[in-house]
Amino acid sequence: MERWHNKLAIVTGASGGIGAACARTLVAAGLRVVGLARREAKLKELQESLPEKQKSLFIPKKCDVSKEDEIMSTFEWTERELGGADVLLNNAGITRETELVAPGNTEKIRQVIDTNVMGVLWCTREAFQRMHKRGNEAHILIINSIAGQQVLNFIDVLPSFNIYPATKFAITAMTETYRQEFQLYKSKVRITGICPGAVNTNIFPEEIHFYVKDMPRLEPENIAHAVIFALRSPPNVQVHEITLKPMGEMF
Repeated sequence: MERWHNKLAIVTGASGGIGAACARTLVAAGLRVVGLARREAKLKELQESLPEKQKSLFIPKKCDVSKEDEIMSTFEWTERELGGADVLLNNAGITRETELVAPGNTEKIRQVIDTNVMGVLWCTREAFQRMHKRGNEAHILIINSIAGQQVLNFIDVLPSFNIYPATKFAITAMTETYRQEFQLYKSKVRITGICPGAVNTNIFPEEIHFYVKDMPRLEPENIAHAVIFALRSPPNVQVHEITLKPMGEMF
């Protein structure tokens, strides 16, 4: 990780769960980290919880990745004030309780698509253009899911997570499309998708906690270790996708 020392990473959804674990791990590895989230207070709590020597390496920044204008202004600020990102970790993701066929569900469906798909598209676009212009080695990572490989069957509890797997299937396709487009630019930017199984976070809606409480799960730190693995790989290696499942997972 020496070549990434003091480089700048942007982590979306850094206020908790996988994003917070990844931010902690990247800071511990010597990177500066801009943590993005809607809950600025949670970001500041994360900063205060870091060891004293690491606190200055974490920069909290309020940003809702479902809003294109906020993303654009945030990346402009990062470039102007901090010199621009060398690493982007697209982590922010949400679910909403509804069904695809439920009446009046447009707003809930749109929230999931705007965060899980459009947020990744906008952040990756803004990061890549700046990374490519600088011409240095850079890395974009996307936290995907095994739900981007198969539609998980919770039909008796929450039918198929409604639009969630569709957004993750989109991310699977986008990751390969990014790989191809980066080649067109003859870019030094790499792309990696990380697909965890069930993770011990609060992404599961409250309604199904009873049904999944005994399900084997990964810890957020397990995902952070996968991020470090991808970053550590030599510049000529394309770690395209990493799938992680907890021992005993049913899927």
